[in-house]
Amino acid sequence: MDTSPAFGICHLSVVPLRSEANDRAAQVSQLLFGETFEILEQQEKWTRVRGTWDDYEGWIDHKQYVVLTDGVEAYAPAFPAVATDLVNPVLTAAGEMIPVLLGSTLPRYNGDQVYINEQEYTFLGKSAVSASAAVQGRLEEYAFHFLHAPYLWGGRSLFGIDCSGFVQVVYKILGYRLRRDAWQQAEQGTLVNFLEEAQPGDLAFFDNEEERIIHVGIVLDDHKIIHASGKVRVDVLDHQGIFNVDTKRYSHKLRIIKRVLQV
Repeated sequence: MDTSPAFGICHLSVVPLRSEANDRAAQVSQLLFGETFEILEQQEKWTRVRGTWDDYEGWIDHKQYVVLTDGVEAYAPAFPAVATDLVNPVLTAAGEMIPVLLGSTLPRYNGDQVYINEQEYTFLGKSAVSASAAVQGRLEEYAFHFLHAPYLWGGRSLFGIDCSGFVQVVYKILGYRLRRDAWQQAEQGTLVNFLEEAQPGDLAFFDNEEERIIHVGIVLDDHKIIHASGKVRVDVLDHQGIFNVDTKRYSHKLRIIKRVLQV
């Protein structure tokens, strides 16, 4: 009897990952096209999974993925090919279009086609291999692609994204594997001792009254930060935290700064 783990792949634009096995449960994250996961448990209508990119767990509708029949290794390389335009068309063999969003994985990409099991799809968008020369040094460009994307708890796409999902997907395009939640990301990288030493691309983390990390953003030049709060936006960053340029008030209290990018 084969006891090796089973794996699946997201073959739709974006699929909600829920805290429990029902449609009313909170969305805790999302899977983008081409992202893979280990299948942990199956019920009649729901499947509990663990993402291979970030080890994040949750429940997805059994109709919103396909099981990989030829192993996960070819689908989950250390540096995947990723979609780098806002919305990228992928055509099925029947000519039907699947809109693939920025930061999605292109499984077994050969420059023209992507493959899921025996199915061939034609990719017509822009792409890059993460961590390649084509994407290094372009963090700000990719981060600004998400500007004005609405805030959505658990979101990881242009059409709804939360603070840690925003940071995670931007870094994914650059070839860096970040965990899913802000408090988890705060455990990665190396500590930057002073704000004056921060560099563009560093991650700034913010806490609440109980000193729990609740927010994250990407440091920019000129004492600015890009982060998801209501929408993806640019605000001022100083020793106190984030100063909202619209309300003229501080919205988040600075806790620590970490460096993940190796430059």
